[in-house]
Amino acid sequence: MQTYQPQSTKLTHYLFFTGKGGVGKTTTASATAINLADSGKRVMLASTDPASNLQDVFDTELTNKPKEIANVPGLFVANFDPVTAAAEYRESVIGPYRGILPETAINNMAEQLSGSCTVEIASFNEFANFLTDSEVDQKFDYIIFDTAPTGHALILLQLPSAWNNYLDENDRGASCLGQLAGMDDKKAMYEKAVVTLNDPELTTLMLVTRPQKASLLEADRAAQELAAIGIKNQQLIINGTLKDPTDLPSQTIFTQQQNDLAQMPASLKELAQFEVPLRPYNVTGLDKLRLVLQSEQPKLTPQPSIKNDYPNLDVIVNDLVKSNKKIIFTMGKGGVGKTTVAVQIAKKLVAQHKTVHLATTDPADHLNLFKTDDPDITVSHIDEQQVLKDYQDEVLASAQKTMKSDDVDYIAEDLRSPCTQEIAVFRAFANIVAQDDSDVVVIDTAPTGHTLLLLDSTQSYAQEVQRTSGEVPQAIIDLLPRLQDPSQTEIVMVTLPETTPVYESMRLNDDLDRAQMAHTWWLVNQSMLATNTTNPCLQARAQNEVEWIEKVKELSNNHFAVEQWQPDFEKVLLTI
Repeated sequence: MQTYQPQSTKLTHYLFFTGKGGVGKTTTASATAINLADSGKRVMLASTDPASNLQDVFDTELTNKPKEIANVPGLFVANFDPVTAAAEYRESVIGPYRGILPETAINNMAEQLSGSCTVEIASFNEFANFLTDSEVDQKFDYIIFDTAPTGHALILLQLPSAWNNYLDENDRGASCLGQLAGMDDKKAMYEKAVVTLNDPELTTLMLVTRPQKASLLEADRAAQELAAIGIKNQQLIINGTLKDPTDLPSQTIFTQQQNDLAQMPASLKELAQFEVPLRPYNVTGLDKLRLVLQSEQPKLTPQPSIKNDYPNLDVIVNDLVKSNKKIIFTMGKGGVGKTTVAVQIAKKLVAQHKTVHLATTDPADHLNLFKTDDPDITVSHIDEQQVLKDYQDEVLASAQKTMKSDDVDYIAEDLRSPCTQEIAVFRAFANIVAQDDSDVVVIDTAPTGHTLLLLDSTQSYAQEVQRTSGEVPQAIIDLLPRLQDPSQTEIVMVTLPETTPVYESMRLNDDLDRAQMAHTWWLVNQSMLATNTTNPCLQARAQNEVEWIEKVKELSNNHFAVEQWQPDFEKVLLTI
């Protein structure tokens, strides 16, 4: 397999790096951007991920406006922050009417534009602006998007067609975003976005994956779904391939990777394939970003093993049982192993005589890999299309009982807005939390950014549900008080012993403090330290872990645990 070298790879003007959370999209996109800028090209790198860590990678504060990176002439970087985007979008809609409409009308517009639907579409507008801006197009040789984890990237990339269709067919000027005045004038921009995404001469989808089964399956799903909406120019980058196994742990990893690569889906085998070998260092800072794609790497020598005497997950589960928690979330950056940890917690709770409802709010639904015949575990996931249909049917049935035909048509039109799916999914989430069929609900959440949007939106979604259906279910009324009750709810923050996941957990910690959400425990997952490996590459990675495990120990006030790396990690769900 050919090593990934941007300058010797056929690249188009627009590049989208996407894939399962934690596969190295941001690292690969950033290293590509630096490599191209160092060759004399002008490059724009933008993140569309609410949980973006570009600021950590470049060690500099970023906003949704392009910022030139010091010591990399020609490279500009931006984060599309959803909160900032939503504030700017609201003002763009409301601003022209200030001083013209009555204050009550202005307040009503502001209320309708206060929900998470607005955050989603505002983020999309920023993305579409960059994708279609002729000035940006002419200023840069390459425009690179570091996208959100696959499930949400799929939603984002399908929005141009969805909103085009909705604007074409909506003739009443209403939607869950309030007045369409802020969107209708962007119809031409949406149409241009669709054309740009579907043009293989302009756009390439760079599918980033790990050499592991679940990651490859996720890449295949993304490839097929995006090809179905016209984005067919695709390349596959396999990140983290281990070379030269020298001991049992490294041989286990090497064998697993080679077996999974040999069994990759047939459609992926048809794509141009490149690899980035596993590196022994954390790829943060310009020096490491420049180094990671180079063929010449520093020589490594074996180092003495470091003793590992950290507590494991049992300590956390024993405390959850002792404190009789009813709702347990696993949260963290994409790819840290939240799903596997959720399954492990569920199994350990059952071993202590608890019944468990195990659920996921992640659109990627990695929980579907977990199979169990244990009667004490109920497994569920949110089928987005089904809950959308159920919600639409319920609202229309209610409206038909009390409204005239024209008013029912108005409601039916409103329910076709793409944002309605977000409302339906939120209601399903509230119902899972409200269930009483088990002693404990364990919820595997979506990657951090979207989880926080979901939790922060409780009150605004309640208002939106009421506006659409005329009533707010008790599950939504009770949701926020339950989530903020430390006697009922615990959030286990899952991280890896690496720079970026720990920084992401620190931001999550601050956000949960502001939201008044209970979060005592941290879990450092997939630690190589305990394996006592003598392989130079893995040993170097293990020694790098100590700094971050100790950091978590300090941040958590000693409420932490460490779970060691497991072979065939992506397959653990099938056997645990």
